Amino acid sequence: MRWWRRTLLGVGAFLLLVIVMVPTTGYLFLHRSFPTINGSIKVDRLKAPVEVYRDKWGVPHIYAQNVEDLFFTQGYVTAQDRLWQMEFNRRVGSGTLSEVLGEAALENDRFIRTIGWRRVAEEEAANLDEETRAILEAYAAGVNAFIESHRGNLPPEFTILGFAPAPWTPADSIAWGKVMAWDLGGNWEAELFRASLIEKLGEEKTGQLAPPYPADAPLIIPSEALGYQIPGIDRLLRQAGQLRKLLGGHGAEMGSNNWVIDGQKSATGMPLLANDIHLGIQMPSIWYEVHLVGGGFNVEGYSFPGAPGVIVGHNEAIAWAVTNVGPDVQDLYIEKVNPANPDQYEYQGQWLEMEIVEEVIEVKGQEPVVERVRLTRHGPIITPVVEGVTETLAFRWTALEPSQIFKSLFMLNRAKNWEEFREALRFWAVPSQNFVYADREGNIGYQMPGWIPIRAQGQGLVPVPGWTGEYEWEGYIPFKELPHLYNPPTHYIVTANNKVVGDQYPYFISHDWAVHRARRLFELLEPRDDLSIEDLKVIQADTYSLPAEKLLPHLLALEPEGWLQERAMNQLEGWDLHNEAQSTGAGIFQVFYLMLVKNTFADELGDELFADYLEAGTWHHLALEAMIEEPDSPWFDDVTTPERENRDDIVRRSFAEACDLLGKRFGDVPHEWAWGRLHTITFDHPLGAVKPLNFIFNRGPIPARGSGFTVNAASFDYSAFAEGLKPAEIGEVFTVQSGVSQRLIVDLSHFSNSLSIHTTGQVGIPFHKHYGDMITSWQGVRYHPLLWEKDEIERNKEGLLILEPKSE
Repeated sequence: MRWWRRTLLGVGAFLLLVIVMVPTTGYLFLHRSFPTINGSIKVDRLKAPVEVYRDKWGVPHIYAQNVEDLFFTQGYVTAQDRLWQMEFNRRVGSGTLSEVLGEAALENDRFIRTIGWRRVAEEEAANLDEETRAILEAYAAGVNAFIESHRGNLPPEFTILGFAPAPWTPADSIAWGKVMAWDLGGNWEAELFRASLIEKLGEEKTGQLAPPYPADAPLIIPSEALGYQIPGIDRLLRQAGQLRKLLGGHGAEMGSNNWVIDGQKSATGMPLLANDIHLGIQMPSIWYEVHLVGGGFNVEGYSFPGAPGVIVGHNEAIAWAVTNVGPDVQDLYIEKVNPANPDQYEYQGQWLEMEIVEEVIEVKGQEPVVERVRLTRHGPIITPVVEGVTETLAFRWTALEPSQIFKSLFMLNRAKNWEEFREALRFWAVPSQNFVYADREGNIGYQMPGWIPIRAQGQGLVPVPGWTGEYEWEGYIPFKELPHLYNPPTHYIVTANNKVVGDQYPYFISHDWAVHRARRLFELLEPRDDLSIEDLKVIQADTYSLPAEKLLPHLLALEPEGWLQERAMNQLEGWDLHNEAQSTGAGIFQVFYLMLVKNTFADELGDELFADYLEAGTWHHLALEAMIEEPDSPWFDDVTTPERENRDDIVRRSFAEACDLLGKRFGDVPHEWAWGRLHTITFDHPLGAVKPLNFIFNRGPIPARGSGFTVNAASFDYSAFAEGLKPAEIGEVFTVQSGVSQRLIVDLSHFSNSLSIHTTGQVGIPFHKHYGDMITSWQGVRYHPLLWEKDEIERNKEGLLILEPKSE
């Protein structure tokens, strides 16, 4: 986010000066925007008084007498704690960052406005059912009541950027759902990259670099191509990567874990449910904990700031958790445009008129930019906003069709049993999630919802011709035929972005799946029949490296060369394969692995394609694990040398380079090459990219545990290594981009035993006590109780705020 520097540098320096040089004034400047948590406030629109208990972790427990007051108060309270984050999120979803940040944000806004997240959100908002509309409007009214009553003491980001928020609308909440669907999608990038590989290497080698899901890897529900040359494709991938960084970024095998066990496997005799969702690391946390009681709701868990309801958690009868399915729901179509009329495109021998939409983008400090968006039957033409792409590509995505995600969410929040749970998920279109379920009757289950395209031809693995009509979508997989499972004989269900069902399933879901975390979870859960909450905590903290288990023996079989390699090898021989921050074995292995990937694949791929390959996540792990048993695999030969290298040559070279790099960075003392010295986390605020604002808004760096392939996930961007970093910069490769954004354990035998934690804290205002108070607990995999009973909440309250109706 270097593009913010010019806008923020001066005001940031002034603000820091005020806070550092005049502490009292600086504190008062920030303190004035802290949330009020005690006393009473009169507000318009409320029908009856509402109680808001804040517990000692800053979690609001809202007790209302009707639905409208409940969600009004959720909007009000969330705005108290996270108004700036809500504003930033809606500007991302609407493509309006340029309005406050200037031309530096224009490229992303043009892309977002072309895709049309906000257009679809507005369409959905216009077609809401009565109840859903009432809840979204009540939430928006609560946000607006807070904004109107706090114009003079808004969070500091508004002062820095010099603007005030406009009123909140239901479409603002809906648009954020599109952003999250985008963040959890992304298979169109895989289409582009796979096409690039096929163009350079052919289909056979592409299959080796992007191998299919291993036949022996676990399924969630166990069993009883034509490539086209697209000039400028690398620029389109760069644009996608830039947008991903705006949304928080991700690293290798970004995903999530959840599992549920029934009473046959738990120490309580009732189900236990666990969830840790892996998303971008940021400040403030992407999640906001809340407890909603009233009007037929009694639900607790995690919400998104800006969206009413609870995404993950439990109510009085059931609990649920999610991970991303990652289905292929995005396709790129190559369109033939009429040379005589650029607003027409060919389809089955006829010229069809494109729909034209003009998007007016306000840009701070200059005249508005008008983006002329052309829409086809396959979606918006996206390539005009990406310089250098000469083909005309249309983008089709399920999330660009209006759906009813909030109707689904509110039904889910009130579901009382398996049937009502599944009925709620009939309306859950995007993003498709692996829902695991448990109820107070002792039942467990799994449901995959979502709109999954049925293609007339192909699997959407590469861009396809749009003019022939041969690659159309013929509808979606019927809900009743989507994978689901109820009370399985195994007594447990695990999902970790792994393959859902075997190849006998009649529909195509995806080609790309995660593997390692699912394997490890099955290893940890399957043998046990007495699992307790303490056991689940240990499992969520697990950092064991399955890739190291597979690859390390081939390094240890070689003789070290020289005393430095000998000492480094000694560290690896004593390593327990856990990626703990203090582990030197983990630090050495991770750098060795990076060198092994480079020395195996970079010579064939070239610089740009190699960078894209690193960013593809799991592919290089699966490819290396498949070929490591073939010492003479042609991939190990360095095509830039006259000799023919084999596996051992490349492993030996990679280890030597890793030792050299670590020695130059930390000194020739391998026992000090700890993983946590390389692998760190900084919780970045959007404004913290500009010094000196980082001292105000960011927290960290702190040493990190895990990697992108461990249960306790902490992913980084391998592609940074392709830029040829110097030894002093090697830590930049391993800086955590995404990881465990929250941890939840629900005890269905007694909800009060349930546990929770997320990354930073409940309040998004710097220097508030709850701005970063969860970081240390989160890092150490410690939890706070998810308070449920009102007497427990009262005993642990930090404040009690009463919202009262204004008298006429």
